[in-house]
Amino acid sequence: MNKKTWKVGELAKQTGLTVRMLHHYDKIELFSPSQSSDKGHRIYTETDIAKLQQIMSLKQLGFALDEIKGMIGNSNLNPIEVIKVQLESVKESIRIQEQLCIRLERISELLNSQQEVTAEQFINLIEVINMNKDKYFTLEQQEKMFKQIGLEERKQYVSEWSEITAKIRVEYEKGTPPENLDVTQLAKQWNEFLDKLTFKDPEISKAAERYYKANPEIGEKFGINKQLSDYIKKAMLHS
Repeated sequence: MNKKTWKVGELAKQTGLTVRMLHHYDKIELFSPSQSSDKGHRIYTETDIAKLQQIMSLKQLGFALDEIKGMIGNSNLNPIEVIKVQLESVKESIRIQEQLCIRLERISELLNSQQEVTAEQFINLIEVINMNKDKYFTLEQQEKMFKQIGLEERKQYVSEWSEITAKIRVEYEKGTPPENLDVTQLAKQWNEFLDKLTFKDPEISKAAERYYKANPEIGEKFGINKQLSDYIKKAMLHS
């Protein structure tokens, strides 16, 4: 590929991205063509391509677009460090794939020998598949989150956390101010269960926040959308 410049359609075709995505990046001023042709077509340059690579690397690492925008605009951003971090992420992904392979082989052996596969084995497999897909948590964090507490205990935490979330949603929909004492007490309980699920580990909390921010449909399964999340954060300020 000896081209020095690319039109949006050409860049989309060669990178596997969509024209719509590139237009969106341009609209939010994250990534825009730096030149224009004589006919008025907007043109991407080799410098633009280097920037796009950094953006896609950071996106693959789990950063939200607004976070990437701030990082790309930082003159201290070292592209070598971005590659190093992504390389570690890829190695982590390989380790997760190996873990997934081991569990799949075990379940395959059980099924082939007509032995029973327990629900917990399937749940553990689903957890690995989910983490493999999103790559927001390191292997160490996953082990801490999913191995240091038992399945039943974790299910109990999630159940009680969901119940508190539902109670807070009722207050939110009633229009109760977030500084209301009942709401602040619920928010405090909500945060206590969140601490149990994240082991009060700030890095796990940050990874979880990026995970839910990039995958809002997951939070909505627990009844949490951006509006309710903001409401809880405001209540926490008064707890």
